[in-house]
Amino acid sequence: MRRWKCSSSRRDRARLADDAGSASLEFLTVGLLLLVPLVYLVLAIAAVHAGALGVEGAARHGARVVALHPDADIEDAMLVSLGDYGIQPGQASIAVDCSPSADCDEPGTRIRVTVTAAVPLPLVPDILGFADFAQVQVQGSATQTVSRLAGGLG
Repeated sequence: MRRWKCSSSRRDRARLADDAGSASLEFLTVGLLLLVPLVYLVLAIAAVHAGALGVEGAARHGARVVALHPDADIEDAMLVSLGDYGIQPGQASIAVDCSPSADCDEPGTRIRVTVTAAVPLPLVPDILGFADFAQVQVQGSATQTVSRLAGGLG
């Protein structure tokens, strides 16, 4: 039986087996590859959640304003609520629906306010129109009933 002789010496084998310092390099590489997307995901979820809270609060506030003062301009009141969450006036749309009658100041009328907004994702540059596609649509709605005593007030 013939034995094969390895051409490498003990010193070469010891040098190849020595991996001192490579663990920290591997940790940094893998850590950065996993950490950067994770941080961006947290930022994106926080931005979308803030937008969702903003439209819900604005819809609730708008429904209360219409139920108490049907002649009031709810857009100004709702834009203040949306501005608190960083949503610009051009990013949001407001819809008011009164049922069962079209008159929103009649007692017992249910007023439904729906607010829809486009929330931009963070850190997306406005190069080549990428910011137009990096948006998440959020919608919030609230319903308020006009009090039965509303006609007697005033």
